[in-house]
Amino acid sequence: MAEVPTVRRVRFEWPDDLALVWTPAHPEFAIAANSVSLLMPHAEPYVVAATRAALREGLVDDPTHAKAAQAYLTQEAQHHGQHRRFNDLLIAQAPALARVDRLFAWTFSRLGRRSTRFGLAFAAAFETIAFIAARWVDKRQSLLREADPTATTMFLWHLAEEVEHKQVAHDTYEAAGGGRLRYGWAMVVAASVLAAGALLGSMVMLQSTGRLFRPSSHLRLMTWSLSFVFAALPVMVVSMLPSHHPSQLVDPVGLEHWLDHLDADTASVPEWALT
Repeated sequence: MAEVPTVRRVRFEWPDDLALVWTPAHPEFAIAANSVSLLMPHAEPYVVAATRAALREGLVDDPTHAKAAQAYLTQEAQHHGQHRRFNDLLIAQAPALARVDRLFAWTFSRLGRRSTRFGLAFAAAFETIAFIAARWVDKRQSLLREADPTATTMFLWHLAEEVEHKQVAHDTYEAAGGGRLRYGWAMVVAASVLAAGALLGSMVMLQSTGRLFRPSSHLRLMTWSLSFVFAALPVMVVSMLPSHHPSQLVDPVGLEHWLDHLDADTASVPEWALT
C-alpha cells in the first residue's frame, strides 16, 4: 500500500521577463523542458479527472489508499497550476506556442472520452514515464548549471513529487480492476503523446529562437532523446509485467530527500542550487 504523499502548497514568483531559454549553457535543454511543460496543464487534469472518477464511483474502497489517491490529486493539481503560469510566460514570448497549446487541449479532450479505467491506466503509465524522467534528469544535473533558479526549482520540485507518489496511480489502477493489456496500450498512447508533443513544441521554440536550422541544436536534442529512450524502454516494458510494482524501482539519489527541507512556515521548497 502506498504511503500518503505530502501535500505542499507551493507558488513560484515569475519575473515578467523570464527568458524562454532559461538554461543559457545548454539552451536546447530549456526548449525540451518547456515542450514537456506545455503538455502538463492538459495531461495532469486528465489523470486527475480519471482518479477522481474512480474515487467517486467507489472503485477504490480502502480508506488509506483513497487518502493517498486524494493527496496525489492535490499534488497533481499544484503541478497543473504552476505549469499553466509558466506556460503563459512562454506563450507571451513565442505566440506560435498558443496553437500548440490548443492542439494539446484538443488531444486530451479526445482522450477524456475514454473510459475511467483507461484513464487510470493512462495515469499509471504516465506516472511511470514521469518517474523515469526524474531519474534521467537527476543523473544529468550538469545540464542545469547556470540555469534560472526559479524555473529549475519548479521542474525539480515537480519531478521530486513524481518520485514521492510514484506508486499511487498504479495502485489506484489495480484497485479498479487493473489489466495488463489495457495498461500496455495506455503506455503506448502516453509515450506517443509525450513524444509527439515534445517534438512539436521543440520545433516551434527552435524556430522562435532562431535555432531551427542549426544542426548542432538538433544533434543535442536527438542525443538527449535517444538517451532518454534507452533509459525508459526497459522500465516501460518491465512495468507491463504482472509481477511489477513501482515500489521496486530505485529512487534517484539527488531528488529522493530534497523535499524533506520544505519550509513549514511558508510551505515552500528550497531553491535548487547546483554546486
